[in-house]
Order: sequence, then C-alpha cells, then structure tokens
Amino acid sequence: MRFEPGRLVVHRNVRRGRIGWVRPARVVSDDDRGLLLWIPQGSRVASETTDTGVGMRAVPFAEWIVSAYRLTVARWQGPALLKFLPVGAAHSVWWFRDEQGRFAHWYVNLEEHGVRWDDGGLAGVDVVDQDLDVLVHADRRWAWKDEGEFAERLAFPEHYWVPDPDAVWAEGKRVIARAEAGEFPFDGTWCDFVPPVEWTAPLDLPPGWDRPPAR
Repeated sequence: MRFEPGRLVVHRNVRRGRIGWVRPARVVSDDDRGLLLWIPQGSRVASETTDTGVGMRAVPFAEWIVSAYRLTVARWQGPALLKFLPVGAAHSVWWFRDEQGRFAHWYVNLEEHGVRWDDGGLAGVDVVDQDLDVLVHADRRWAWKDEGEFAERLAFPEHYWVPDPDAVWAEGKRVIARAEAGEFPFDGTWCDFVPPVEWTAPLDLPPGWDRPPAR
C-alpha cells in the first residue's frame, strides 16, 4: 500500500487497542525507503487524557492505568515536523526546526513498525510508540531520552504495551550507530525541506480520524 504525495493521512499511536494520539500529515513521498510526512505548525491534533484533561506524562503510570480516558482535540504546540517511517523499521525519525524554521535536530521515536490502512476517504498509519527515544543533534552528538518513563512503565507489564524492552534498546543502538556514521537519513537529507505553500495546518481533524485501530 502506497500513499500519493500530497495526500492528507493520519499518523496515530495505539496503546493496547486504544488511540493514544493522532496527528494529520501530508505525504511528502512514499517509496522503497519509506513514508515521509509533513505536519504543519498549529495543526489540529488529538491525544489521550484522563477525564480531567491530564496527559499521560503528567501523572505516575500507576495512576494513569486506573484512570478513565478520553481523546482531547487541541492545536499542535510544537514546531512544524517532518517524520520519516522507514520500511519495516521499528522507529521513525523526526526533523525538528527552530523558531526561524531552520533545521535544529533529529528525534528518533522508537515504535513498532507502522500498520497502514486506507478507507478511501481517509488513510493512515498506526504505530505503537515504545516511549524510549533518542535525541540526535545536528553535529550527530546524541542522548537517550525518557529512560525514566520507560523503566517506570515496564514495572507494570500487565498494563504496558512494550513486551520486549531489550529489542527496543537494540533498535535504538542500531539507529545511533547510523547517526554517528552520518548514514541516511542522518546525512543532511531533507534538512532544507520546504513544503508547498498550500500545505497549511488543517482547521479540523479529518472525518474518520478516530476509526478503530488497524493493529
């Protein structure tokens, strides 16, 4: 399944059969290397919160797993993002920008490889975010990110969505080696990407954004 450049799709995170977050994105390219997506600043997005509107990272995981949840729609507060989902890989790579729109750093989001779906009117890719991440600076210095949250959640295997933490660490180390070597996509590719002017932030989430997960 391939998505046409320019198509609006949704990139979604799934947690044990529930939608964790939803981000609409434009397809930049979709080829043998993988799927490249563009998320404009200010896009309408959704994320799972407790009934009181608190996000998962704001409370201890022991409290989160006994809470009631809902999907809260808001504006994406971060910068415009490029996201690359390599074919068959258990991670995605994100290009972050500074306030002037210049490339700032890469962010390696460790996740189960995406499962695509296409309902005709809307398509998307569903992943399971594995929480542990890697920050890669422009000079290719790197650092692990969110190790504490990862360890905290692993203490609740009956509720957590990561069955094999060793595989997650191993995937991160593989990507770090590529970053240190300056291999694709850490070789400057897409660092100067400029989206078409008509790719503005969607005013609303597209119909069907909350359809049942594909995985």
